[in-house]
Amino acid sequence: MKLQQRVNAFVKLGEFLSQFTESPKTSDIDTALVAGFKHQLKLAKEHNGWFSKSNLDFALQSWTDCLSEDNLNQWTSNYEFKIKAPKTVAIIMAGNIPLVGFHDFLSVLISGHSVLVKQSSNDKHLLPYLAKYLEFIEPGFKGNIKFTEEKLDGFDGVIATGSNNTARYFEYYFKDQPSIIRKNRNSVAILTGNETDAQLSGLSDDIFRYYGLGCRNVSKLYIPEGYNFDTFFNAVYKWKDIINESKYANNYDYNKAVYLMSEFDMLENGFLMIKEDQSFGSPIATVFYEKYMDLEALKATLKSEDENIQCIVADGFSTSEIAFGQTQEPKLWDYADNVDTVDFLLTL
Repeated sequence: MKLQQRVNAFVKLGEFLSQFTESPKTSDIDTALVAGFKHQLKLAKEHNGWFSKSNLDFALQSWTDCLSEDNLNQWTSNYEFKIKAPKTVAIIMAGNIPLVGFHDFLSVLISGHSVLVKQSSNDKHLLPYLAKYLEFIEPGFKGNIKFTEEKLDGFDGVIATGSNNTARYFEYYFKDQPSIIRKNRNSVAILTGNETDAQLSGLSDDIFRYYGLGCRNVSKLYIPEGYNFDTFFNAVYKWKDIINESKYANNYDYNKAVYLMSEFDMLENGFLMIKEDQSFGSPIATVFYEKYMDLEALKATLKSEDENIQCIVADGFSTSEIAFGQTQEPKLWDYADNVDTVDFLLTL
């Protein structure tokens, strides 16, 4: 297949995904195919309690927006796709949020390679159906997409995502293969006390979307001395109903009990706890914070922690910052860990 064929196929996949959003892009898609994916969404929700309808809807809308012709052309225009001998690339996917491994899947196929996918058991229903739909609309993909639950074999490169512990295993196991190995990362927000209500409202989305389970979710705040959390708590109040969801509520109750028994100082509003802590990864229903004295010193601190940070949310702090409310809306060219996946694939 030529690049344009592959782009066209993913544009059509975006149109298919739009059927499950509030604004479908087309109406001529087979109703049986739509019904089939609705069933997979139902299975995904039943299998993983963290995959709520609102989170599934958000993920589908995000990928619908990304898979536009303009976005795909803008993304691919940055590279020269001149692969002489297509390879097979294995992808070991996480399962913390719906379709979290889709970007790697897309990158491998758009590059002209074949893909061998090992999914997380937490997110195993959606991608195989979308892969079959791709093969349906573009038969050139047939034979180039495989899923396995067995030991990976017969691949030329690998993209693996996991915890810090599993990453050490990946690094050893794939030491003789070209690879991208992703570890735990978290996102942080820099507050000055001058944020608008709209910015803090956006920050609440960065915190609560997907229950805070994604690496792009803000799990830590950096605040100046004397910061008053009242405005912050007012802004995040729109997420109050999240405490009515049982898995989140169970985590909230458990972590609150631990903090109280340990006599840790914290602030809480009935659905979110704020605790001073130097760590980056906070438990569900908790956001850590740390005070800073000087923004320039904070920049140096965060630079030294670069391997632990996925996103920095701020306003005027750095050239690589992300605007409040935008962490869960990455573009196709916003690569995890700032590692250009397509460049890696084109040099295999």
